[in-house]
Order: sequence, then C-alpha cells, then structure tokens
Amino acid sequence: MKNVRVIARLDIKGPNLVKGIHLEGLRVLGKPEHFAQYYYENGADELFYMDIVASLYGRNSLLDIIERTSKEVFIPIIVGGGLRTIEDINAVLRAGADKVSLNTAAIKNPDFIRQAANRFGSSTIIVSIEAIKEKEGQYFVYTDNGREYTGKEVFQWAREVCELGAGEIMITSVDREGTGTGYDLELTKKVAESVPIPVIACGGAGRLEHIENVVIEGKADALTVASMIHYDFIKHHTIEADYSAEGNVEFLKKKMIFSKIETVSLETIKSHLMNSGINCRFKHHGEINKPLNIC
Repeated sequence: MKNVRVIARLDIKGPNLVKGIHLEGLRVLGKPEHFAQYYYENGADELFYMDIVASLYGRNSLLDIIERTSKEVFIPIIVGGGLRTIEDINAVLRAGADKVSLNTAAIKNPDFIRQAANRFGSSTIIVSIEAIKEKEGQYFVYTDNGREYTGKEVFQWAREVCELGAGEIMITSVDREGTGTGYDLELTKKVAESVPIPVIACGGAGRLEHIENVVIEGKADALTVASMIHYDFIKHHTIEADYSAEGNVEFLKKKMIFSKIETVSLETIKSHLMNSGINCRFKHHGEINKPLNIC
C-alpha cells in the first residue's frame, strides 16, 4: 500500500499565518515560521505555504518566509498564490521551495502548465483546483479563494491538467474549507478516479475519522490539514508577540477553538492512520505538547 502524505497547510497574509472559513473571514494565528518549525519536528511530510491574498496584488510575497523556513526545515515545501510566470516559479524555487501550486494562471493559460512542467519537471508542478458544488450536483472550478467562477467542470479540468503535465492535483472543497465537517469524499474520489497522478485532498478536516475517510473512501494520495493542528499549536503554546495592529486577533488572544474542530497533533494524526491500517511515514518525537514561550 502507498504511503499517505500528511501536509501542513499554512495560509499566509502579509507576515502572518491566518485561518478562515470557506477561505474568508481570516483570523491572525501567529508567525508562520513558529508553526512550520514545530510541524517539521513533529512529523509533517510536507509544508504548503499559500499566499492567501496574492490574487489581490498579482504577485507572491512569500520569498522571505520561504528563505527563512528552508534553512531550518528539511522536508518538501510547496508554495502557491500569485505565481503567474516562469520567472515567478523560478524565484520561489530559488528561495527554497521544492514544488509550486498553480491555479489562476493555469486557468487563464492552460499551456502555462505544459511550459512549467517542461522547464522544471512534472514533479515540481501541482495544479490546485478550488471546487464548489452547484445545486444541480455538478462541481465547477473557481479561482481567487472561491470567488471567481470559471465555467470549467472540475473532473474535465482535472484530466486536462494531467494531460498538460501536472505532477499532482490539489483538490479543495471551498464548501468544506475551514468548517471541520470533513473532506468532500465524493469530490475527492471522482478526481482520484479521473487521473493517474497523485491527488491531494484539501478542505474540511475537523476529526481524525475525516482524515481516515478521505484516504479510504476518497482515495486521496495525500491530504492537507490546517485548523486541527493550528488550533492544537495555539492551545499548547504561549504566544507573547503583539499582533494587535495586524488584523483580527480576538481568536488568538482568547485561544478560542471552533467547536467542530478536534485539536490534535501531527503525531496523533499519523498514529491514527497507522492504527487504521494506512501506511504513512511515522517517527515518534516524544513530548510534543510541552508549552513554549514564543516571542
């Protein structure tokens, strides 16, 4: 059986890690470097940095964060958001990224996928698909955090990006993202059955059984987690930095936890997968919830 990868997703706005629901209502959680280092030490297979506001500015602004992270973290780093040219991809790879995630630019110019795969190799190129389920039951592709309708049907687009040379597909259910109600299993399974390349499930994890289900029923090769591990980090660490000028911080100050989200560590996730008969890379790191002061 394949080894399932567990990817820590970090949505970035400016210098901060943020989290929302349906990719909106962003709350400041802290500095991404602190979270990334912790996830690396506690078993993440990859890190996915997403510039959540890149579409507003037409550029990816993560170079400094990626450079700092890559000096301390030695697992693959994926970068997405605002990558519109070969030069953009080259810049984040030079900064320390191992893979890139393309969305809006690929929709506007599908041949960009082929160009990027030819230049950097298919294993470097992930195409991210943001999907919304319409009333009729069809899934359509959106961009700009689920705000812009493209008219493309999800499964047809998945097959097309595969033919163009994408090495992996990341499928995000905008409907489920941040809700803690579970991945969209129908969506993930249909994408996985449509293409021969690995499929990464994204959006909706709130319980350990959701992670198990998306592998067994959804046929995902990998999955991203965010809320579950971010809230667990906040729960067990003292964060003393002042973020008052940087956005909505009430959630952070009060250590509020969304009731539908089970707060667990990456080690717990990996243990649950293995106990469920699902292969994954697992290394016990000892006491991972020891409180730390982060300034």
